Amino acid sequence: MSAEHAHLPPGVEVIATLPEATARIPAGTEARTIRVTLPPGDPGAPPHRHPGPLFGYVTEGEILFELEGQPPRVLKAGDALFEPGGDVIHYQGANNLPDAQSQLVVTMFAPPGTPVLTVVGAEELAERRHLRFAQP
Repeated sequence: MSAEHAHLPPGVEVIATLPEATARIPAGTEARTIRVTLPPGDPGAPPHRHPGPLFGYVTEGEILFELEGQPPRVLKAGDALFEPGGDVIHYQGANNLPDAQSQLVVTMFAPPGTPVLTVVGAEELAERRHLRFAQP
């Protein structure tokens, strides 16, 4: 435990820190806490984007997570995640387990009334193909 968190009571643990997080949260936004539960093997939502940044935590199972420009990675229960939202495409958020449920909880900062996600069409995916991480 770091010295800055030594004052925390038993059972309280800082999982992740994002320096300068407030600079990433647009003015006039609301905070939304969202739970995503995926049945075994569920591919999750199709490629999409979110209206604002989100911070999250995998509470159960494993999530195959891929953002535009980043390699896909498996997030396991206990792992934290950050997504900038806005123009960045969220390619994958699938349950990586074929035989168990996976779940994550995120807090999203978005303008009131905006959708939680907007699916990206095939034409735009083709136009932005060069921005997706190249698989070896």
